[in-house]
Amino acid sequence: MTTVSVFGGSGFLGRRVVQRLADEGTTVRVAVRHADRACTALRAAGLDRVTVLGADVRDQASVVAAVAGVDAVVDAVSAYVETGDLTFEAVHERGAETLAREAAAAGVARFVLVSGIGADPESASRYIRARGRGERAVQQEFPGATIVRPSAMFGPGDALFGTLAHLARVLPMLPLIGGGHSRLQPVYVENVAEAIARILADPATAGWTYEFAGPDVYTMRELVMIVLRIIGKQRLLVPVPFAVAEAQARLFELLPNPPLTTGQVDLLKADNTASGILPGLRELNIQPTSVEEVLPTYLGRSQGESG
Repeated sequence: MTTVSVFGGSGFLGRRVVQRLADEGTTVRVAVRHADRACTALRAAGLDRVTVLGADVRDQASVVAAVAGVDAVVDAVSAYVETGDLTFEAVHERGAETLAREAAAAGVARFVLVSGIGADPESASRYIRARGRGERAVQQEFPGATIVRPSAMFGPGDALFGTLAHLARVLPMLPLIGGGHSRLQPVYVENVAEAIARILADPATAGWTYEFAGPDVYTMRELVMIVLRIIGKQRLLVPVPFAVAEAQARLFELLPNPPLTTGQVDLLKADNTASGILPGLRELNIQPTSVEEVLPTYLGRSQGESG
């Protein structure tokens, strides 16, 4: 691949995919809704030589421009909160469909859709259902598309451990949604970015669906305890029923950066672990990195903290 358009290329995963591709000498177009904001973020990451285009998967004309003349497209666009016409259906279903259709029409050779473990077109959850229907639409419009389904991703700036650590530092107690019994298999974001780069480099991966998960499975309670140990805090853990957590998440979604969303609550209602049926990181010759190996490097105890 010599030229790749990465939609959502300034996001948590997207900018790491861009970094990997740029390091390999690939010409990268970063297609995002807010180009100026993306330029600032990418320059801060040392990626000042990539091209940034203003593009929205809900706008066909901007998609056509962003996929013209490229060898591959990565759809790493994500929306975790619905606001106005920015809905899960518009982004993850219709947007993914538009992107796949226009990529195919432009003669793009490879298409990678970033979805998630648990994506289900028949789910009662709007978020999970849109993810599943987006996968189905992409496969119809671009039959050789590769689908990647990461588990909850971790790394500096993540929404999982970073939020837990922040809450543990400011609250005397921590909620355990659903009692903390949900099982997760967190995957290191750098492993996922490397996997996507390898997929693009290997034509044999076309048409496959991959599940990316870490080496270990934890309950949510166990993950909270790991965070508390790393930051040197002791907190009362309070079980919160899913219905209560969902109501709280709806209120949080009114904030600019909600600490919890209804989509995240929905994902915790079922185990977020690899099925063991689909290929994963090891099939791409990537050794999954453990939570314990990376978490202390960015959640370390702040100076002067106690209790």
